[in-house]
Amino acid sequence: MEVFEAIMRFLSYLFHTLLALFLCALSVLAMAGGARSLHLDMLPWTGSTLTFVLFFGSLFGLLTILLALMGTLRPLFFLWSLAVTVLLVKGYFLSGYYFAAGEVRTALCLLAVSILALFGAWFQMRRKPGIRRG
Repeated sequence: MEVFEAIMRFLSYLFHTLLALFLCALSVLAMAGGARSLHLDMLPWTGSTLTFVLFFGSLFGLLTILLALMGTLRPLFFLWSLAVTVLLVKGYFLSGYYFAAGEVRTALCLLAVSILALFGAWFQMRRKPGIRRG
């Protein structure tokens, strides 16, 4: 069981690190291009607000990952993971979002990985700190 939890924690860190880096790069490119107007209809924000929410949200996500890896404020990483999952469910399935051809499969895969990462975040939150020698 301990190996399973370690794998889940690793996958959670990996997924959220890649997601946060992708969102940060996306928002930086939008800001650098001068457009400041992204169109991600599954999210509740629009225009320049969306760009800034993605940028600062991704920085916050990276900070929560770093803090969780260091063993401090682990519940914050769980809350970040929960927020990502809730936004995916709400944005894709509980809003008026219309899927393009073939996009449903991508959304379902993203949601499935997000739910697995949420379990990994739960396992890392309840993990007991290791014994430090020194």
